[in-house]
Amino acid sequence: MAAPNIVGVTTITGKTDVTSIDVTATAITTNSAASNQVYKINSLIISNIDGTNDADVTVEFVRGGTGYALASVITVPAAATLVIVSKDNGIYMEEGDSIECTASAAGDLQAILSYDIITDQ
Repeated sequence: MAAPNIVGVTTITGKTDVTSIDVTATAITTNSAASNQVYKINSLIISNIDGTNDADVTVEFVRGGTGYALASVITVPAAATLVIVSKDNGIYMEEGDSIECTASAAGDLQAILSYDIITDQ
């Protein structure tokens, strides 16, 4: 199935996913193939929990196995946060899409992703 028709919505479920970001690409959320759902991404916040060292983050929207940069090697200062996606620039994830994060240093960055799962059946 392609993206559900969001005009004929039957349910909207709010969700929040969290993860520690590693030096290898890690999916923070995936809309599985044939889910019959579309995810509306409301916010993605990256926090640097290291109080001393800056760390870089790369965030990719992955569709069909290809990553598209939402943020490419952006420095998150020590003890600071970076907003990658907000309600002002929300995006939709169709079936099979995912969002992946990669850090320059293990254990320094965390991600919080808020989204709505929209179902039309």
